[in-house]
Amino acid sequence: MASPPPTPNGPRSSKSANSEASNRPGRAAARPDAPSTPQADPPGDAAAPDVRKDDPADAAAVAPAGGHPNLRDKRIGVIGAGAMGGALCRGLVHGGASPASRLVVADPHAAHVQKLQQTLGVKVAESNSQLARYSDIVVIAVKPYLVAGVLDEIKDSVKRDDGKPLPLVISIAAGVSVATIQSHVGQGIPVVRAMPNTPAQVGKGACAYCKGSHADAEHMAQAAAIFEAVGIAVEVPEGWLDAVTALSGSGPAYVYLMIEALVDGGVKVGLPRDVAMQLAAQTVLGAAQMVIETGMHPAQLRDMVTTPAGSTIAAITALEHSGLRAALIDAVEKAAARSRELG
Repeated sequence: MASPPPTPNGPRSSKSANSEASNRPGRAAARPDAPSTPQADPPGDAAAPDVRKDDPADAAAVAPAGGHPNLRDKRIGVIGAGAMGGALCRGLVHGGASPASRLVVADPHAAHVQKLQQTLGVKVAESNSQLARYSDIVVIAVKPYLVAGVLDEIKDSVKRDDGKPLPLVISIAAGVSVATIQSHVGQGIPVVRAMPNTPAQVGKGACAYCKGSHADAEHMAQAAAIFEAVGIAVEVPEGWLDAVTALSGSGPAYVYLMIEALVDGGVKVGLPRDVAMQLAAQTVLGAAQMVIETGMHPAQLRDMVTTPAGSTIAAITALEHSGLRAALIDAVEKAAARSRELG
């Protein structure tokens, strides 16, 4: 891959992907300072975005030289600069997995790309096809119904000359199968399908990912490095991803609902709402951290709080009578069924 020319840039961690619903595949990304076209550019294509390895003007040089070992020297392109695409970019830079000078984004919404360019210093491509042509890893972070159009748009741009490695294509769109992705980008392109969740925006995401038929161990390590920059990541068989979507993909919404109910309960028994909000949110955070750090079964941890004839057992009895446990199980089951329908 030829090294693109230097260009001035502004300052630089994925299942419902989060470019806004009005994104249209094929529309050029907005850019306040598009790179000029060099003489060596392929006919009909825009200039390569400036994604050089070492950019002394990179305002977000918080990443160590080279970044994560599995991402070293890799140009990472993110199509869709909304909530999840932006979270991945921030996680990669702030976590030191990749310098901003190696990241390029594309999105038809000027506000999305300008924010990432101004706050992180990422490069901005003029189009999805330009981004795909010059990236080693292409992350598709758009709404599921936009994925096919975006893949059709970039399918020629992900081809490489003989002897040059093909780029890895990672999709974080809910319900879009590996087979569907591969059918649009063509045979031979390595594909990874992933299901991150929205807490990735605060570096506490949970992501499961699976390999396509042409992805190898190196590709999987690259995908893991990207998603570990914003939380935890586990490799699973593709057949599990609908269940993952229902559990961790949709799961934050279940927890928010529980926090809201706890806050209302606190208000009902006399707490100011702001105090109830702080206590409820921290209680959920702390309880989750106890499960993670101790490795104990949730039932064991619950028993540690539940004293004989105390207030906690009275509350748990009420929750069981109200069907909380069954309601959550049903919610995961319904969400998994819907995820299968989307695919």
